[in-house]
Amino acid sequence: MNKKNATIYDISKKLNVSVATVSRALNDHPRISQATKDLVKKTAKEMNYKQNNLAKALKSGETKNVGIIVPYINTNFFSSVIRGIEEELSPHGYHVIICQSHEDVNIEKRHLNTLLNAQVDGIFMSVSKTTVDTTHIQNILDTTNTPIIFFDRKKDISGISTVTIDDYRGGYMATEHLINEGYRNICHFSGDLNLEIYEKRLNGYKQALIDHNLSVKEENIITTGSSIDEGIDAVKKLWDKKSVPDAIFSSSDFAALGACQELKKRKIKIPQEVAIIGFSNEPFTQFMELPMSSVDQTPVTMGKMAGQVFIENVKENGSGVSIEKKVVLAPQLYIRKSSKRR
Repeated sequence: MNKKNATIYDISKKLNVSVATVSRALNDHPRISQATKDLVKKTAKEMNYKQNNLAKALKSGETKNVGIIVPYINTNFFSSVIRGIEEELSPHGYHVIICQSHEDVNIEKRHLNTLLNAQVDGIFMSVSKTTVDTTHIQNILDTTNTPIIFFDRKKDISGISTVTIDDYRGGYMATEHLINEGYRNICHFSGDLNLEIYEKRLNGYKQALIDHNLSVKEENIITTGSSIDEGIDAVKKLWDKKSVPDAIFSSSDFAALGACQELKKRKIKIPQEVAIIGFSNEPFTQFMELPMSSVDQTPVTMGKMAGQVFIENVKENGSGVSIEKKVVLAPQLYIRKSSKRR
């Protein structure tokens, strides 16, 4: 038979002190002596007392839980951002609840409702690629005090702080590197342009070409998803159209990996004939047979910064002030053998 959990009334009766004294001692109230605190806590442990976290949350207005919504957790990028958020918030006593939208706005909506019903103290989001109408997010801002922080994938909504990298700069850096290596007919795998991050990477690619007096060819811009199969299909389309580039800048490491596989299958030498550079710096890029160049998004740092923005938001709200923050991190280019011809 399970031992029944004690209540503060049981502890009060055993120690012959008031219920209020027990409650204050358990919550480290400054008016209670250290000796009384120690005695109450020792007795509580002996009597198998478990604090009612829900009641505590209702009283304090804090659950010490935050929600994180990502498209998927099985990529190094999103799992690393989650790690950064957790490492930043854990010392402050927060726990994280992780949800996956699977790139479906309806699932995203359900997760938001679940987190709000759980009375989380804040929500961190990277929106799905099907999130076009943002009414469900705006409603949260209009009807609750729950802070929302976007990271990586964001929408421009007043009142929401964001933590991103400079995707435009990342696209520019990757393309300029290829130009500096002597490549001139550079193709771009753009990703889903419903998402701002991919639009900015595309714009960075275009501007780098323009700044180096190279023409922007629409046939060299291929819309792909972020998967190996879509990278394979993109190379097939290019070669079928005989629109053969001498370099590929992909907005996704996974699509870039697919491109590498298809080029190898066609016995096309990398980087001598076609250079490859990806985006995100997934761990596999440096351990490939031919290590792949990539733009790093510093995901752990992004997570930590998102956590810091949340903590600052909590402090500001306590003083009746909340300031919308826009943090933009610098991307880092890792040059490896797949794009280094010289």
